[in-house]
Amino acid sequence: MVIARTPMRISFLGGGTDYPDYYRRNGGMTLATSIDKYTFITVKHLPWYFDHKIKVHYSTLERCDDIDDLKHTSVRECLRYMDMTKEIEIHYAGDLPARTGMGSSSSFTVCLLHALHALKGKFVSNAELARLAVHLEQNVMRERVGSQDQYSAALGGLRLLKFNQDDTIEHHPIVMAPGRLDALQSRLMLFYTGLTRTAHEVLDEQMQKTKAGALDSDLRKLGELVPQAIDVLCSDASLDGFGELLHEGWVLKRGLSSQIANDQIGTWYETARQAGAVGGKLLGAGGGGCLLFYVAHEKQDAVRNALPDLCEIPFKFDQVGSTIVYADQN
Repeated sequence: MVIARTPMRISFLGGGTDYPDYYRRNGGMTLATSIDKYTFITVKHLPWYFDHKIKVHYSTLERCDDIDDLKHTSVRECLRYMDMTKEIEIHYAGDLPARTGMGSSSSFTVCLLHALHALKGKFVSNAELARLAVHLEQNVMRERVGSQDQYSAALGGLRLLKFNQDDTIEHHPIVMAPGRLDALQSRLMLFYTGLTRTAHEVLDEQMQKTKAGALDSDLRKLGELVPQAIDVLCSDASLDGFGELLHEGWVLKRGLSSQIANDQIGTWYETARQAGAVGGKLLGAGGGGCLLFYVAHEKQDAVRNALPDLCEIPFKFDQVGSTIVYADQN
């Protein structure tokens, strides 16, 4: 039996430039971090005497003999890729609900690939896990996903991700002065809206415009915020500048699609700003999920009190990425 643990992520800036339809023309970059909210996947060999060959537990329970009968796309294609098509049992548990905008689907894929490699006794680097997850999600599952979530989940930490026109992806950890990472973390507040939508429901309009090149100017501006944010983080400048850049990103991102932020989300955002938040963003593709705000310490209670209908999620940055937390191959 093997248990793998993989973090979810917060994407700060540059989201939208990590889609191949954009970065193959222009290049792209994002700034993101993994956090201490995790996907856990347990995999084990299913003894031959069970009356089914494959057993998968997630929000539902699937039992079948043929891999093609599996409804869970990621499980089906990861098992097929790993050539593990019988006598396998998989259990999933997560720290957050699905569709929160925290990259949970890519965290799941990375976690499952990690666990399956370990069950087969195969070493795989975290960078290779990310590359495989991108390939499977984009080219095999044909999911409408970018290329940043998989790297944040696999590698962990606060990172600059650069997406090159030749499809190569660079990943660089952000090294800050002692105590500055903690100072940033202490000024971030995360709220769950309770609204959920799948990414493909939100991305139709944005992807059509991206393919046509209609969003190139706005996406370029979003990408340009990334090095500005890194300059703030890696200097002795006020961290409030980071919050201001988040607000610039919010304004630009809302222009990408009418589906990204509805009236209710916009109201919550403006309410938080009026209560003292410097800036913030809606995590994920949009339409729901979680709102992140940058708030000075002395304003945090005011922001909390201004958003009584939202659930605050305490969190810390994760520095490890995907790990195997238990392995027993006997």
